[in-house]
Amino acid sequence: METCDVKRTAAPDEYFGCNVFNESVMRSYLPRKVFEAVLRTKRMGTALPKDTADVVASAMKDWAVSKGCTHYTHWFQPMTGITAEKHDAFLSPSGDGVILEFSGKELIKGEPDASSFPSGGLRATFEARGYTAWDPTSDAFIKDRTLCIPTAFCSYTGEVLDKKTPLLRSMEVVSRQTVRMLRLFGNTNVQRVVTTVGPEQEYFLIDKAAYDSREDLILTGRTLFGAKPPRGEEMDDHYFGNLTQRVSDFMRELDEELWKLGIYAKTEHNEVAPAQHELAPVYTTANIAADHNQLTMELMKKTALKHGLVCLLHEKPFAGVSGSGKHNNWSLTTDDGQNLLDPGDTPQDNLQFLLVLCAFLKGIKEYAPLLRLASASAGNDNRLGGNEAPPTVISVFIGDDLQRVLDAIEQGKPLDGCGKEKFNLGVDAMPQFRKDSTDRNRTSPIAFTGNKFEFRMLGAADSISCCNFILNTIFAWEMDQFATELEQAEDFETALKELLVRNIRENKDIIFNGNGYGDAWFDECKRRNLPNYPSTVEALEQYTRDEFVAIFEKYGVLNRAEITSRRDILLENYSKTVHIEAKTMLDMARKLILPTAISYAKEICDAITAKRIVNLDARVEEAIAAEVNDLTACLYDAVNELAAKINDIARCEGALETASYIRKNIVPAMERLRTPADALELLVPADKWPFPSYSDILYNI
Repeated sequence: METCDVKRTAAPDEYFGCNVFNESVMRSYLPRKVFEAVLRTKRMGTALPKDTADVVASAMKDWAVSKGCTHYTHWFQPMTGITAEKHDAFLSPSGDGVILEFSGKELIKGEPDASSFPSGGLRATFEARGYTAWDPTSDAFIKDRTLCIPTAFCSYTGEVLDKKTPLLRSMEVVSRQTVRMLRLFGNTNVQRVVTTVGPEQEYFLIDKAAYDSREDLILTGRTLFGAKPPRGEEMDDHYFGNLTQRVSDFMRELDEELWKLGIYAKTEHNEVAPAQHELAPVYTTANIAADHNQLTMELMKKTALKHGLVCLLHEKPFAGVSGSGKHNNWSLTTDDGQNLLDPGDTPQDNLQFLLVLCAFLKGIKEYAPLLRLASASAGNDNRLGGNEAPPTVISVFIGDDLQRVLDAIEQGKPLDGCGKEKFNLGVDAMPQFRKDSTDRNRTSPIAFTGNKFEFRMLGAADSISCCNFILNTIFAWEMDQFATELEQAEDFETALKELLVRNIRENKDIIFNGNGYGDAWFDECKRRNLPNYPSTVEALEQYTRDEFVAIFEKYGVLNRAEITSRRDILLENYSKTVHIEAKTMLDMARKLILPTAISYAKEICDAITAKRIVNLDARVEEAIAAEVNDLTACLYDAVNELAAKINDIARCEGALETASYIRKNIVPAMERLRTPADALELLVPADKWPFPSYSDILYNI
């Protein structure tokens, strides 16, 4: 139960952010000078005066205690992909009793065990000390009657061990380099530029009883066996369809819990696949968006259980139907309210926008492998490249209008027929409205959608921090190069136009406005020399390339040791994930599917014997028995093959060799085991099959 109880008649604006130590609360609890100092830190990234920590800590404690809290925690985002927290009580001994205390020192620093979190070799088992450091740019909040303080996480020797710190560092770099560019355009007012993000979150909801009946869902988050149901998403009737009562009740409660935490949950609907749904928030700064998305995923799972449901955030929980992604909408906003990716009504005349656009396109062209590895995971390998998600080749969709603008600039010709047109449905009673300048291309990994770029490759369970610190860093790098060139120019406007023409010409191969699902596109990719890394292992190998390490080190986002550790952590995570899946498959095949198949074959053979005794035709039973027998033998052979390959994992040395072996040997063996099992499911009577079918799961909420 949360500390802020909501009456059913209460409007969201009455309780929005009631569990957040936000500006409104701070204004009430903090002295004016301290409040203004904290506000400057949040809005401008300035350092807090040293003497403010005790004052802020005391105010946080008083507020939290007034809301029923007894504990606080440093809430952080280690490389596990989920959040972590260690709870401490506000209690301190005082004579025969206790007093409630929370000091500035406790606010600023915590000490979790760094060796117990993934470190990629940065921390040995016997080297335990690590630190969590308060992030004053992100508001503290109350969850489960505990004051949660957003923090960064690093080792005793200073190396970054979390997902949030490089994001915060990259935001500083983007601001610095973009403000530098704006000064060249004569803008002396802007002091700070922030990256804003709105992550759309896809997920599945299934009945908890069905979930509890499947070992694969419990242990891996996805179904490792399951024949395709007679009906999937062929009728296109689930997308935006009517919500069932259980789902509607879940969404209503989820909204309330998110709004209490100041999370701008805005849009919700049924997604394409049966039992699949989506939630989209309003945009906010990238670091807060990352915090909010982690909380959203956590609350989705908790709220679902209250309704007898389970929320699945795996990228591909069911074979044969669409998987779940997370669309990361990225933009740039100045502290005076400008969106630097808004082209305006005449983008051909908006040179500032065109420079930002060219910097973005150049960054994607030069550093496409980094964006690919930002979406790399075992789960996403099952989703990317299918006709439901972007392909593994990075390209950018900009739409026909912007394409005409760039073509005209490159060719030095006047622009023909560009401008937003009115949309007329041909019904007098219905209003006309302006048509967007771009269509939406769901096959593109990165799409310009009017005033932002939508990175569509992320998996549903991914943290958004990685892709955003990569986007931020590569954009800052290009802004740095552009600003350096233009600062040295004798004539700014002439140099700017030459820079635009050159970069449009050199980087236009990264633009693709067509169908990314078509076979022709992959042939075209080769002609354009665009890199393709089909699997997680191939993508993560690129992380430590010298030219990639160089840009992270230049801006202090990550150093080589930290990058190497992240590569190894992600490779190990891939290997462990697939290893667990493979062992789960073996367990289910040996203990559930094989016994069921053998028992059913015996039952059929008994029927054949009974028919022969009375001289009845047993051709049907004989045919079924033969098919079941053949599939069972095939299943048994596949079990033994997978078991042998799992045993060979122990021979591998190092994270890369292990992950490569698993990708090349374990994954195909798992696919070979699944094939006869799913075929048997279609033959064995439903009441004898040992776990719920896809139809049972997908159409039972």
